[in-house]
Amino acid sequence: MNSLTKYCHYVLSLEKDQDPENKIYHDTEYGFTLKSDDELFGRLILEINQAGLSWTTILRKKENFRKAYKNFSIKKISKFSEKDFDRLMNDAGIIRNRLKINAAIHNANVIIGLQKEFGSFQDWLHSHHPKSLEEWTKLFKKTFVFVGGEIVNEFLMSTGYLEGAHGPGCPIYKKALKSKPAWNSKKKK
Repeated sequence: MNSLTKYCHYVLSLEKDQDPENKIYHDTEYGFTLKSDDELFGRLILEINQAGLSWTTILRKKENFRKAYKNFSIKKISKFSEKDFDRLMNDAGIIRNRLKINAAIHNANVIIGLQKEFGSFQDWLHSHHPKSLEEWTKLFKKTFVFVGGEIVNEFLMSTGYLEGAHGPGCPIYKKALKSKPAWNSKKKK
């Protein structure tokens, strides 16, 4: 197959039943448009927590994150108290890192503000699209905490705002395009 991304190549080279978490994520989520602000925020939480760790580790803990972070509800996370913070710090099912937990709570509050101003987190993203990775990274660093270039890149690529999740040679490429990723809409303008 031609023009595969590194991730596509990795997933397509897996033996049957090897690394099912990455296979499922690649085939059904990576590069696909997310419609819900909570799901977008959930992806940001996962990307932040991946920093310094393998993506497989995060995928294996994904449902634990969903439960611990109240189904990624921005509204609920924005109201997390010290008791919630302590609960998260003691939850072996997630990544117990003070900076990452504080980032989730802080960023939830930032998104509440963006929702008030723009209508939704997704509308805020669309209002800044298209941008280069460098421009996006500057914007994210100005807006959120614990977001470096790699986190911003993977968040935007995995949610369809930056091109490159799948190469044209990947069997999932056309399926991802059907979800109408933002990166593809700029080509039609």
